[in-house]
Amino acid sequence: MRSMILVRLTFAFMFTLASLGTAWAQSSSPTKLEGVINDFTDIGNAAGAWHITGDWSAHRQGNSGKVDFVASLTMVRVSGGSPHTHHVGLFGADVSVTPTGYLITGQPALTTNGNVAFGGSQVSIEISGGSAVPSSNVKITFTGPAAGHFGELPLDGVVTINR
Repeated sequence: MRSMILVRLTFAFMFTLASLGTAWAQSSSPTKLEGVINDFTDIGNAAGAWHITGDWSAHRQGNSGKVDFVASLTMVRVSGGSPHTHHVGLFGADVSVTPTGYLITGQPALTTNGNVAFGGSQVSIEISGGSAVPSSNVKITFTGPAAGHFGELPLDGVVTINR
């Protein structure tokens, strides 16, 4: 019974998201996307892979074509060692429409355990989806000094709220 209710709620949610369209960067109505990052990096590292988890959100600034993006991430070695936090802030970032969603780019404010870190880095946030759920996936890719810590491959996550 519970699984049938969950299935019906999931389809209702998917239908609602699909009906919103993909004009996020150009719409005049307030829009907020939120989600979760849950990925691994440095799989081949002799010290062990990192497990990266955390919440993220993106808020469109009116009809300006600009977005504020924030993420709060925790990194810990798969073996359980070296836990630490990172905050990523990208304010007034450019957003563009892509064939499968949106691309947000810019120079982020980055911290490690509350201290400024990785100056001069760049970040790209790709929000994508399909015909049933236009904004369902997120990929965060760092370049510059931050890529040496987070890796050069995108960190994968999911969109959980689209309003």
